[in-house]
Amino acid sequence: MTNPTIADLARMFDHSLLQPNLTDADLERGCLLARELGAASVCIKPYAVRLAAKLLAGSTVQASTVIGFPHGGHLTAVKVFEAERAMDDGATELDMVVNVGKVLSGEWNFVADDIAAVVRAAHARVAKVKVIFENAYLKDEHKRALCRICGDVRADWVKTSTGYAETGATIEDLKLMREHSPAWVQVKAAGGVRTFEKLMEVRAIGVTRVGATATKAILDDAKAKLGA
Repeated sequence: MTNPTIADLARMFDHSLLQPNLTDADLERGCLLARELGAASVCIKPYAVRLAAKLLAGSTVQASTVIGFPHGGHLTAVKVFEAERAMDDGATELDMVVNVGKVLSGEWNFVADDIAAVVRAAHARVAKVKVIFENAYLKDEHKRALCRICGDVRADWVKTSTGYAETGATIEDLKLMREHSPAWVQVKAAGGVRTFEKLMEVRAIGVTRVGATATKAILDDAKAKLGA
C-alpha cells in the first residue's frame, strides 16, 4: 500500500475546539489553522458555529459542532433543536452524544429513537451525523448494539468518545466498531490519537476521521516521517 499524502491525512482530522477555557480569539485562530492545514472540519463549541462557518467559507473545511454534549442526557427534542440551530448557523456535520444512562439501562428503543431523530433532522438538510458512544462507560455488548442501531438509522459515523471521559479511543474499541458497523457507517476516533504513528495505526483499521487538538503537531510529524 502506498503512503498517504499529507493532504490525505489532513482530511482525516476534525480539529477540536471544545475545551471549556478557549476564548473567542482561540477559536478564531483554531479555525484559521484548520483552514490552512486542510482539515476535514472544525468541531467547535455550539455558540461559535456561525463564526466558524464565516471563517471557513470558500474552503473545503466543514463547520461542525456537538449535540447533547458531553453527557447525552438532553431531551431528544432539545438535541433536535440544537441540531436545527447549529445547521441554521452553518454547521454541516454534527457530533451527537448518545444518552449513556439509557444505553446502560438497556432501553434500546429510546436510544434508537434519540439517535434517529437527530439523524433525520440532519439528513433533511444534507448534514451528517457522528454518534458518540462514550466507550469509557460501556461494555462491549453496549458498543455492538449501538453499532447496529447506528447502521439501522443510517448514521454517518460511529465515534468512540467525547475526549473528556477517563479514556478515549482504544485500538480494541476501534476494531470492534469497524467490525460491527455496516459498510455505510464510518468510524471516528476521538481522544488518544496524538502521534503520527497512532494516526497510521487507526487508519489501517479503517478509521476515516480523528478528533484531535494536536492536528498541526501530528501533521508536522507526518511530513518529517514521510519526507514530504
